Amino acid sequence: MRQILAATASRLLDMLYTGRWIGPLVLRLGFGYFWLETGIGKVHNLDGFTQRFVGWGVPLPAFSATVSAWTDLLGGLLLMLGLFTRLICVPMIINMIVAITLVVSASLSGLDDYVETNEVLYILIFFWLLVAGPGKVSVDTLLARWLGIRVPG
Repeated sequence: MRQILAATASRLLDMLYTGRWIGPLVLRLGFGYFWLETGIGKVHNLDGFTQRFVGWGVPLPAFSATVSAWTDLLGGLLLMLGLFTRLICVPMIINMIVAITLVVSASLSGLDDYVETNEVLYILIFFWLLVAGPGKVSVDTLLARWLGIRVPG
C-alpha cells in the first residue's frame, strides 16, 4: 500500500512539476491586469486622484499622484508582459509602502490590522516576483536566452 501511495504521489508531483510555469504566468497576467486597469483609471482621472492625495496630506500631491498613477499603469503592463519584472517590482513596492505609511496607517491600530491590509498582500506578491522572477513564459526569459544568459528551469 505504501508503495502505491508513493508511486501515485510521485506521478502527481511530476505532473505538477511539468506545469510549474503556469503559476507565475497566471499570477503575472491577473495581478498585472489589476494594476494596469487601476493605473488607467487614475491616469484618466488625474485631477480627482490628485484631490485624494491632497485630502490625505500627501506631499507634492499633483506630482505624487502622477508618479503613482503611471507607476501602476506601466507596472501592470510590464508585469503582464513579464518584461523588466524584477525591476518594476521595486517602485511598485515603494508605492505600496508610501500608501501604507501616508494613507492606510491612519486607520490601523495594531499588527493584525496591518497584516490584513491589501497593500501588505500586494507587497508580498511583488516581493515574490522580485525574488522568483517572471517565470518561464515571459519576455524577460526570451531576452535572457537571446542574450545568452543561462535561465534556470
